[in-house]
Amino acid sequence: MIDFNNKPFFKLSPIPTESILKPIHDFIIDGEEILSSFKTMRDQLIFTNKRIISANVQGLTGKKVDYTSIPYSKIQTFSIETAGTLDLDCELEVYISSIGKIKFEIKGGFDIVSFNKIISQYVL
Repeated sequence: MIDFNNKPFFKLSPIPTESILKPIHDFIIDGEEILSSFKTMRDQLIFTNKRIISANVQGLTGKKVDYTSIPYSKIQTFSIETAGTLDLDCELEVYISSIGKIKFEIKGGFDIVSFNKIISQYVL
């Protein structure tokens, strides 16, 4: 699983759906649609209407990839932190009993409040 523990080089940047790794498109099931997608240097994070999918690219060549799927039904609590005047990044934290807290930092300019409303439809 991708570890986003407050390292600045692990901050997420939004990406278009066309930039998602090909195998992720193959994971999408009937009735599932991609809501938002993000990337770090090599890793990707996809939010669908059913789950969060992370792709952790490993090794020097990047041919080995660890895919983790977190169904929204397993999220017990989540929180958002909006961007500020000096801190332009926003955050999403999800809490899952089997894993604990997972924190996603998203680079400035992303509308986390609207995204919160979308995620709420699937978690609540």
